[in-house]
Amino acid sequence: MAIAAVGQICSTASMAHNLEQCVRLVSKAAAAGAKVLFLPEASDYIATSGAQSLALAKPVASSPFVTGLQSAAAKHSLAVHVGIHVPVPVSAIAKGSIVNPLLTAAPQSTAAESSSSNSSNTTTATTGETTTTTTKLYNRTIWINEDGSLNDQAAYDKLHLFDYATLRESATTQAGAAFTPPFPSALGRIGSLICFDLRFPEAALHLTQSAAFAAEPAQVLLYPSAFTVPTGRAHWEVLLRSRAIETQSWVVAAAQVGRHGDRDTVRRVSYGRSMVVDPWGRVVVELKGVENVNPNNNDTEEQLEAEDGAVGEMGLVDIDLGEWEQVRQKMPLVRRT
Repeated sequence: MAIAAVGQICSTASMAHNLEQCVRLVSKAAAAGAKVLFLPEASDYIATSGAQSLALAKPVASSPFVTGLQSAAAKHSLAVHVGIHVPVPVSAIAKGSIVNPLLTAAPQSTAAESSSSNSSNTTTATTGETTTTTTKLYNRTIWINEDGSLNDQAAYDKLHLFDYATLRESATTQAGAAFTPPFPSALGRIGSLICFDLRFPEAALHLTQSAAFAAEPAQVLLYPSAFTVPTGRAHWEVLLRSRAIETQSWVVAAAQVGRHGDRDTVRRVSYGRSMVVDPWGRVVVELKGVENVNPNNNDTEEQLEAEDGAVGEMGLVDIDLGEWEQVRQKMPLVRRT
């Protein structure tokens, strides 16, 4: 068994402030004997607009948030899994070639991630057609090793983008192109997914049950998240427990919590309640969430703030791979569909 730490923060548009929150959790997790600290989706920042989000994004190699977290990981000899934004130049996809109607752009190349956010026009010599290149973001998770280095093979770009009510992630974010194969860690083999991926059981089943990874399936599924309050109240726990039960895997979900900025100007509030579920579907860790600070008024987002102690809260869990193996032995899932 190995101890995992799950940290809960409230990111704002200040990357420096967000880094401070994460570094404190690194120190706290190391002191508790954890081998890995799991941090939420978008830990580097949550902006107030799409334009601000694009302006704040930095390539991994030059991101002060990433380099600061790498230094903290090395100082405390602690591995860290964290969600960030990465700029990527994209070109529009011709309408006739779109297989997925929601996928309207494609990245030019992974090597071009360091490009600026300015748009540019390129002309194809053979056709004479002009293609406009713009910058979008990858919603990415990265793995920082205990020596502070990056595990490049562990990076994952969110496949399923969250378009709900007034939130339109697809407006500024480029969908990922592929799963990241399960990779080894001190806790076991890790399967990386992000937030809205939680609603697609096929993704979790692919990493844990498919023939593609039959020899080395994921044992611990990750869902770093920034769930809204309405969707969190209705679906957060039931979805996490469902993914754990149907894949017979550990599920770790570090979450954003609270209002992402000043109450007078920022409406976005995240649900919190970071959670760990064991392979039998039992909730073994649950952190705090949000509350109505003015019970005399309607329970709307304007009245919601993080519960006392929710921001910066941390939970610990022993990831027992013996339990993972035992659940699978006692109830083998032989699929016929």
